[in-house]
Amino acid sequence: MLAKISFLIIDEAHERSLNIDLLLGVLKQLLPQRPDLRLIVTSATIDPARFAAFFGTGGQSVPIIEVSGRSYPVEVRYRPLSTPRDEEQNDEDVADAAELSLPEGIIEAVRDHILHGGRPVRYYQAGSSEMFGGAPPPQSERTPFYPRSPYGVSKVAAHWFAVNYREAYGLFICNGILFNHESPRRGETFVTRKITRAVGRITQGLQDKLYLGNLEAERDWGFTGDYVEAMWLMLQQQNPDDYVIATGKAHCVRDLVELAFAAAGLDWQRHIEVDRRYFRPTEVDALCGDPAKARDVLGWKPRVSFPELVKMMVEHDIELARRERTANQAGFADATRGAAVAGRD
Repeated sequence: MLAKISFLIIDEAHERSLNIDLLLGVLKQLLPQRPDLRLIVTSATIDPARFAAFFGTGGQSVPIIEVSGRSYPVEVRYRPLSTPRDEEQNDEDVADAAELSLPEGIIEAVRDHILHGGRPVRYYQAGSSEMFGGAPPPQSERTPFYPRSPYGVSKVAAHWFAVNYREAYGLFICNGILFNHESPRRGETFVTRKITRAVGRITQGLQDKLYLGNLEAERDWGFTGDYVEAMWLMLQQQNPDDYVIATGKAHCVRDLVELAFAAAGLDWQRHIEVDRRYFRPTEVDALCGDPAKARDVLGWKPRVSFPELVKMMVEHDIELARRERTANQAGFADATRGAAVAGRD
């Protein structure tokens, strides 16, 4: 495992889930075995000097790439902390101004690393179908961008940062324009998981109603595992390029609702209520990708169908609801529930 790792990334998400002092102790034992391992600190709340000072006392140097006083990761994939929700969120809730400048800083760090003799880096920039926004489907690599949300706008900016650095400096940078990719691990703030989570809770008597926005909005939903394979395949090619990753099949939110409730033997019309408050101010009516280039160049195609994906998520969330009900009956605080505002992308 260690032989395959070149960079160890410490970011915001890791900071929230790890004991930093414990992590420092583990790393201090690890680095003597791998003196070439680069520690990259990306969290704005962790001072890189703390890591350098800690390891310096043990005779270990910790190479940390910094740009403009901050640390940025030299890693294969860049995925932002912020993502769009769905028709149930306001635009101000999903905009992240840092998204406009962070990719440039990371890519500049990659270029600086290579210029100073570091090993070559293959960089993946995570795009989004939200970049197409109001452009009519099917959307391909040749479709002009027409973002309809601050998130989509920022993604378009990051895309062109990546293209500019690739063409100007010959960096190996791929833009992956991924359409909606889902799994049982999807956060409950996204409409797919909000629906399957509600189905599970309704089967266990923990919930009765689910409030949604536009049931006619169409999306191209696929399985996250398939899409991650496509991301990896992009980085195995001889030359960098940009790819749309999608199933090529669109379904509306109503289709998702019908499949999810049917998988649990429920009548969706008894439990779904449409609430106008959850409609987007600038609705994206239809997103459906054309994955022909990924199929022809990468040899990629999705393996999990839309019905299989929905069934997988419903089964997971029914089991999760059973555990929630058991915890409630035992008098324990509900530790299985997360936020349940909605999301679609």
